[in-house]
Amino acid sequence: MIRRRVIEQLKNQQWVAVGIELVIVVLGVFIGLQASNWNQQRTLDQQAANFADRLKADLREEDWAYQLQIAYSREVLANADRALSALEGRTKMSDEALLVSAYRATQYKQRLRRRSTYDELISTGTISLVRDSTLRDTAMRLYNSPTLDNMAREGKESRFREAFRMTVSNEVQRAVAKNCGDRYIETGDYAAITGVLDYPCTIGLSEEAIGEATNALRSTTNLVALLRLRIADIETRLVDLTSNNRIILEKLRAIATEKP
Repeated sequence: MIRRRVIEQLKNQQWVAVGIELVIVVLGVFIGLQASNWNQQRTLDQQAANFADRLKADLREEDWAYQLQIAYSREVLANADRALSALEGRTKMSDEALLVSAYRATQYKQRLRRRSTYDELISTGTISLVRDSTLRDTAMRLYNSPTLDNMAREGKESRFREAFRMTVSNEVQRAVAKNCGDRYIETGDYAAITGVLDYPCTIGLSEEAIGEATNALRSTTNLVALLRLRIADIETRLVDLTSNNRIILEKLRAIATEKP
């Protein structure tokens, strides 16, 4: 329609009309492009806000898990220190208390990481949509740090853990795990973090069964040396969590405690 009018106007040398038609066309194209750009920008802004909210939610849970890992590892370490002191004869400890501490020294904490949002951003090449540089940097540091994975691996592969599990009867191990093992806590419950592992308990077995288990531990070759190694490994990873990774620790805390 416009093309036909312009041709007629050109034939009749109606230059003002031709100019008006061209201006209308140019304005129409310009407005169309601007509207398209505005819609695209609005979509990007919505995506950016969505990713930021999701990533913050993930990092808040990761902060809780990070605090749990620190507290839990300290409780494992405390039990390992008590068991070592008793095995070396530096302190007196009942057979039951020694067995519980030795068991708890074998424990480690491993959780499923909450990282789906970060992995999606990386796999799709859209990490730049997270415009908050602190949020983006914290996620990149956390999810690329090997510390938590190393702690879980070293705990699982601990030679002291292996020696304990090979020495103590399965019946005794089951009883200790049932009555003195990890307490369950809800994800995000900061108040319940302390005492997940280190709390008063009784094994629920006879003195004879407990005595046999502790005697077996005391007579196990290299058990003390393996416990020293376990302690050294835990202390190293705690330094990683609290000092070497202090930036991660502080930024996670800031994100977790910021007001919505």
